[in-house]
Amino acid sequence: MSESRDVIVVGAGVAGLTAARALAAAGRDVLVLEARERVGGRTLNVEVPGSDAYVEVGGMWVGPGQDRVLALLNEHGLTTYPTFDQGSRIGEFDGRIVRYQGRMPRLNPLVLADLALTQLRLDRSARRIPLDAPWTAPHASALDGQTFDTWLRNHSHTSTGREFFRLVTQAIWCAEPAEISALWAQFYIHSGGGIDSMISTSGGAQQDRVAGGTQRLSIAMAEDMGEHIVLGAAVSEIEWSDNGVRVRAGKRQWRARHAIVAVPPPLVAGIRFAPDLPAERAQLLQRLPMGWTIKVNVVYDEPFWRTQGLSGQANSVRRALGTVFDASPPDTDPAVLVGFLEATHAQTAARLAPKQRRDVVLDDLAAYFGPKARNPVEYIEQDWAAETYTRGCYGAFATPSTLTRFGSELRRPTGPLHWAGTETATRWAGYIDGAVESGQRAAHEIFASTTR
Repeated sequence: MSESRDVIVVGAGVAGLTAARALAAAGRDVLVLEARERVGGRTLNVEVPGSDAYVEVGGMWVGPGQDRVLALLNEHGLTTYPTFDQGSRIGEFDGRIVRYQGRMPRLNPLVLADLALTQLRLDRSARRIPLDAPWTAPHASALDGQTFDTWLRNHSHTSTGREFFRLVTQAIWCAEPAEISALWAQFYIHSGGGIDSMISTSGGAQQDRVAGGTQRLSIAMAEDMGEHIVLGAAVSEIEWSDNGVRVRAGKRQWRARHAIVAVPPPLVAGIRFAPDLPAERAQLLQRLPMGWTIKVNVVYDEPFWRTQGLSGQANSVRRALGTVFDASPPDTDPAVLVGFLEATHAQTAARLAPKQRRDVVLDDLAAYFGPKARNPVEYIEQDWAAETYTRGCYGAFATPSTLTRFGSELRRPTGPLHWAGTETATRWAGYIDGAVESGQRAAHEIFASTTR
């Protein structure tokens, strides 16, 4: 016996919940099916043992220009506060650790010139990529036919410059430059407003935190939906035709006129479609792997780095923990450093025993901030590639030749099936704001198809 709805949404992350709320507000009968026993997708708050504080083991930042997510936060009465960004930063380049103020440490003038010129070329090329159809860009085939690593080698002329942009690639995509299409990289950079916007704290994508943690947004949206969300409902099969869909999760099934699939691209392969998805859609999905990051929140009884005049921000082109921020709440209780093991560093770290991995992280933090960093009161890590219903973070990326061959399928509905998720956004793709955009777009597709 099948229950009937107007729309079934698969996935209760930010994208799926945004779509569901928009449809429900317009009077549609919507049901959200979520495989996990929680909402939030790639955002997740974890309570610090022995305290009332939470850390975010998933997506954690919002910033200027991310108007959609900021509007949603405001609608739900959720506030933000600035990421701590006062004091000197730590950088490890050219084999030495230095303290510095501003955007970059003092480096060899030739290296600085190379970095500036490479970024100028990259940002300028990225601005030529149409956000709604990157595959139509000038020289799209040439860009898409090479890796981002090839592009960087052709445009950056110092080893330190190439190492720096490798670090940037790991930090943004949790992947190596040799894995990513140069066209996808430049589309993504345009989508995020340029390199400076994406890697900066104040004035950039890491500027603000959500009070109480970013998962609160999904929890608030889920409360709006009430009983229209079913948790622990991993969708195993979707039958579809011009007349609608039949969705199965466990022993239950539902019928609807439309379905929105709002899960990471690789997870779509775990759903049986009848009939099979069109070949081009299937080929696209095979070419959108997830990045790999292990996120660590290291908790201390005080922010000792601040008394040393440090911001808590650190980067290294050679260490496993290549990027670190001060993730303390506004009252600094508890004090938190958050760091990221990304791309090949995550893969290597995942092979270690938990204690060995912790030792690697604490060794790197001690190299940045001194011996006190070896003595946290709590250590919390999350390997998103090992998470069954995510299989990687922050998002999916396109491998070479994907966009020019199959990119037109990225957002195109498949009959009654609509596709959402931050990877399908045109602005802030890969970010929480991109997830919101994708959910709104999928909902409007359904509005348009039912009002013709």
